[in-house]
Parts: sequence; structure tokens; C-alpha cells
Amino acid sequence: MKTNKNTKNGLTLTEMILAMATSFIVLLTSAIVILSGQRCWSATYRRNNSVLNVETIAATALFGTLGRKANKTNYEVYRVQDGKFTRALPISEPEEVVFGNAVEFRYWDKELSADVMKTEITATAYVLLYLEDEQLKADYGTYPPGAIDENGKKRTGNDIKTSVLVQNVTSLRFSHTTQNLQGQGKGSVRMRLTATDPVTGEEKVILAATLLRNVWP
Repeated sequence: MKTNKNTKNGLTLTEMILAMATSFIVLLTSAIVILSGQRCWSATYRRNNSVLNVETIAATALFGTLGRKANKTNYEVYRVQDGKFTRALPISEPEEVVFGNAVEFRYWDKELSADVMKTEITATAYVLLYLEDEQLKADYGTYPPGAIDENGKKRTGNDIKTSVLVQNVTSLRFSHTTQNLQGQGKGSVRMRLTATDPVTGEEKVILAATLLRNVWP
């Protein structure tokens, strides 16, 4: 007796179609995952590198740095209305959280020397942070006399440098806790800033705090 064996080599048309379809599904899934990751990366990059994000990071860093350099016994939180700056004082209790929309830090910007270390010299420079024309601005000048004149107005002049820190600001608030009715604080100032991204329209709230470390005299 003889047995005939028919041996088939290769793939049938149906098997080839199934293999191609499976490969196509795998490739399509991989492409979707890659594109989704690319979109997420692009969105994160745009958000992290937007003008608003860069400005607020820089402003927060500056707020903290200048606060740490400032004199704990000689700074002011102001309330501003119609361009007039008035000190933010407690209403009735010495220890009270008071709020304002401007702060003046006074600090030393010179090398220590016998002249600078005189007890009547509590600072040599100031920075005033305030809101104007929907911008967080910083005025830099010498101290004394300080940022605000006897009429409650910002000092102006060629010796005062103004920088715009953040644009499209919708609200700005500073606060600190007082320890007496004269408004002297405990050495910590907080900032709450709200700004709008001009491209996306997204509103961003920035919270920051700085601890004033220097005390003199």
C-alpha cells in the first residue's frame, strides 16, 4: 500500500490578510499612543513656557529674594485707593491679619561698613511692589526717603527705576500679621496674585510668602 502525502508550504490568502490586519492594528495603536503623548508633551511645554508662567515664576522668586533681604522691623503694607497709599493698620487688636495691595520692602544694597552699620540706618534701598494698569510693577529707589511721600503718593524721579514683572494681572493682595497697633509685623508677608493668560484666557492664581530675616538695629 502506498500513502500519498500532500505538503503545503507558505500561507494561505486568508492567513496573509489576518496577519496584515493584525499588524495594521498594532501600528495604528502605536501611532495613537505616540500622537497622544506628543500632544500632551506639547501642551505641557506651552503651559510651562508661556509668557505668563515665566513672568509669575520670576516675580515669585523676586518677591522671596527681596523679602529675605528686607529689614523685619522696617517695611510697610499699603492700601491703595485712587492712587493714594495708606498704611494697612489693625482695626482694634494688636495681633491681626491686615491686607493691602502694595508692599514696600526696605533692605541693604551696600557692602557692610562702619557707616552703614549705624543704628539710625535701617536700610539703604527699597522696592515697592504694586498694581498699576493691570501690571505688577516694582519701583526701586534709595532709602531714605522711601517709596511714598508725605501726601501718600509714589515718589517719581530719574533715580527711581520701574520694572514690569507680570502683565494681565486682575487682582493683587498682600497680607501680614501685626504685633502692635502701629502695624509692625512679625516678619512674614504673603502675596496672592491673579493673572490671565492672554493666549488661552486661562486664569492663574499665584500664592507666595516670604520671611523677612534681617533685623537692625
